[in-house]
Amino acid sequence: MALTGIFLILFLAVHLAGNLQLLKDDGGRAFNVYAEFMSTNGLIQFISKGNFALILLHIVIALVLTIKNRNARGSERYAMTSGRSSIWASRNMGILGTFILIFLVIHLKDFWAQMHFGGVPTVSYDGKEVRDLASLVNEFFGKGWYVGLYVFCMGALGFHLWHGFESAFQTLGLNHLKYNAVISFIGRAFAIVVPALFALIPVMMFLSNN
Repeated sequence: MALTGIFLILFLAVHLAGNLQLLKDDGGRAFNVYAEFMSTNGLIQFISKGNFALILLHIVIALVLTIKNRNARGSERYAMTSGRSSIWASRNMGILGTFILIFLVIHLKDFWAQMHFGGVPTVSYDGKEVRDLASLVNEFFGKGWYVGLYVFCMGALGFHLWHGFESAFQTLGLNHLKYNAVISFIGRAFAIVVPALFALIPVMMFLSNN
């Protein structure tokens, strides 16, 4: 769980860097060029398939651990998360993960599936035809309800990361008194900044379209 979680944290950082290209005032060119590179580069595609596998593994492990914990404690609350020192996110990782999973399914259907099977129109840059995925994103982010759902799910992701980032390092035995505070600070900063920037993209695009 910790290893797959850390890999997915790195994936989020890279994915965000690409998505931020949508905010450039260039008619979607930067994002389309980035998306074309990511979808045609052999190494990136190999990593992408590995990422999908790790997401599935992360989900399966989470389900197994949840079932085992419930069976182990019966009607009693899990001792490590029942005290006042526990935070809301640590007690509700399953709920937060479920929201994220639902969002992921919707996100893949609306973007990944459309990109590969939906007949996305093309645009030409310097004589090269690429898929105009920026227009597809712009279409979805022009819908208020979709933007609201996206922002809500980014909030769930933030809470999930708030506990999961630091917990992953502890699980791997990488915590130490000398740098626990640093890990905690980086983890909480990541849990706030990354989901907030992801949420900012659809909000900015919605406002610019309306």
